[in-house]
Amino acid sequence: MQRELLHIERLPVLQNRVYGSASAGRASPRGDMTLAQDNMSGLVSNVAFDPSLLAYDADYQNEQAHSAVFREHLQSVLSIIGRHFKGRTVIEVGCGKGYFLNYLREAGYEATGIDPAYEGDSSHVVKAAFSPALGLSADALVLRHVLEHIQDPLSFLRAIAAANGGRGSIYIEVPCFDWICARHAWFDIFYEHVNYFRASDFQRMFGRIHEQGHVFGGQYLYVVADLATLRAPVADASDRVELPADFLSGVEASKVLARATPGPKAIWGASSKGVIFAHHLRGTDIGLAMAVDINPVKQNRYMAGTGLRIVSPHAALEALPADALVFVMNSNYFDEILEQSQGKFRLVKVDQNDIRS
Repeated sequence: MQRELLHIERLPVLQNRVYGSASAGRASPRGDMTLAQDNMSGLVSNVAFDPSLLAYDADYQNEQAHSAVFREHLQSVLSIIGRHFKGRTVIEVGCGKGYFLNYLREAGYEATGIDPAYEGDSSHVVKAAFSPALGLSADALVLRHVLEHIQDPLSFLRAIAAANGGRGSIYIEVPCFDWICARHAWFDIFYEHVNYFRASDFQRMFGRIHEQGHVFGGQYLYVVADLATLRAPVADASDRVELPADFLSGVEASKVLARATPGPKAIWGASSKGVIFAHHLRGTDIGLAMAVDINPVKQNRYMAGTGLRIVSPHAALEALPADALVFVMNSNYFDEILEQSQGKFRLVKVDQNDIRS
């Protein structure tokens, strides 16, 4: 049995996939979100999730390391790992483009990555989905922004533990659902993220946690745990999730501000937050003209759902008038964006509830 928390219809299912035309972006697949807390485990997930809607390919672009701010975050993660990973061998499950894997190897670890969507030619990456059949094991494992995508996270962790001989430490990093609730971060409810974790969830899932905390301005939750102590979480009646009654209030507030501001508007950040923000603000009366992103692979492509064109910061400076309203999707990058935009635009921090007309 589950207790429903939130229902949203027809979300774009792949926020980080980019398209060759606006019409292709608008025609991208959609799925419903029914966020619910399981009464037995206490875990929160999208019970309407359909994995068959997701297809990852070369047009899926979620690399954030073009930003100096994000590279600093990766260095902080490496410091946490260094406090606990004393062995030399490490496996990163879901290594993406291999950027953090390179950090691990440069730090002296014999690190191997596993990811079916890896596009490079490194001999240190296995281009496959994780499976015990790969026959890989290590002193420790890294699972960064993977577990939220897995429909049955406990079974997945059990498979990892079994493949590793039931031993070793694991570093897990996921978006923090407590932060999402506290910040009314409706733009962080993604179809790709079937699970939404809290610190208390991991405390119920592992008998021994070496370290737990938050990184990236509180947006991400991390845990370093002993794989041998993995267990089925049991719900705590006193630990019920309660979404704020006005959780979606920022949608209308953003619409009001956009309608009250003449001229073309833009969003800065064409990743998951930007796609969901644009989805909720869709409509001809809002006037979103473009999405800005520093990732060159995304530029001159189109976003899922709305089909907004993605442009470079330089192109935005040329196209948008002075004092144009620009919604900043992630305030962690605000100073970086302020510098790149040369103070030309009116920047609004969406994730700090800084929506004012």
